[in-house]
Amino acid sequence: MTPPRTTHADATSLGSGLGWMLLAALGFAAVSTLTSLAVSERVSLFTVLTWRYTLSAVVMVMWVGTRRYPKVAWKEAMRLIVLGGGGQALFVGLALSSLQFITAATLGFLFFTFPAWITLVQLLRGAEALSARRAIALVGVCGGVGVIVLQLANSGTRDLSPFAGSGTAHGIALALGAAAVYGLYIPLMQWMQKSHPIAVTSAYANIGAALCFLMLTVGERSLTLSISGRAWGAILALALFSTVLPRLFFLKGLGRLGPVRAGQVSAVEPLLTALLGAVVLAQPLTPSVMGGGVMIVAAVVLLQYRRERVA
Repeated sequence: MTPPRTTHADATSLGSGLGWMLLAALGFAAVSTLTSLAVSERVSLFTVLTWRYTLSAVVMVMWVGTRRYPKVAWKEAMRLIVLGGGGQALFVGLALSSLQFITAATLGFLFFTFPAWITLVQLLRGAEALSARRAIALVGVCGGVGVIVLQLANSGTRDLSPFAGSGTAHGIALALGAAAVYGLYIPLMQWMQKSHPIAVTSAYANIGAALCFLMLTVGERSLTLSISGRAWGAILALALFSTVLPRLFFLKGLGRLGPVRAGQVSAVEPLLTALLGAVVLAQPLTPSVMGGGVMIVAAVVLLQYRRERVA
């Protein structure tokens, strides 16, 4: 059967969709680098995250307020704030805490294992069957993680990062723990979202995350406004370029590319994270970490692959 021709309008839509997805991936990929820049100005991690989510929540609430979205019931709103915000604070806190021990590249690749965690949960629940493709992909993810872990274990020194600290094993555990939590968080948010627009549920989740990090910051007595201009610049970029805008960009790209192509393009995110860490933070990018990372990315793309039928 002859495949349908791609019109100029289709090509334009695909091109713009690719552009939006790459912008979204770049925004998300910059989180580790921007956080490292802010913390290097002697600002605690929880303080950085408190201001990041406070600012992003304000922006998102203002934006949602200008739209005529249906009102969310009080119980649903509280569920989104507590579970959505708490879950977001948990995986973000775990992931970015790992930067005390490992580089942005290592975190980016290890965190990108989250689709494998989702698949494992679905397999254990009996919601999906263990096909040959899934089995090969899961083995590939494990192999990539193994390559990275062995390289770090055999290096004899701490994986360099801009934070003061030691204990590469702790960093690996935090990164993989964050990926596992995120793998559980995605279906939870899908269940709570129901028919509500993503912008609305994201606004409530950001409010919850801001409150969680505020409590942690108050607990460690590190909340302050006395932050350098460089740190404020990094925090503002985190709130806008790496929190609010990527979600908008992702939705625009998703609408033009569809979930299959969007998922495949999103696979560049950990590669961009590694590149930003190497260029901006001057962090080492060893062949083993890069090789293991590429194995993880390739396996995840295989795991998310769905054959598109042409009628």
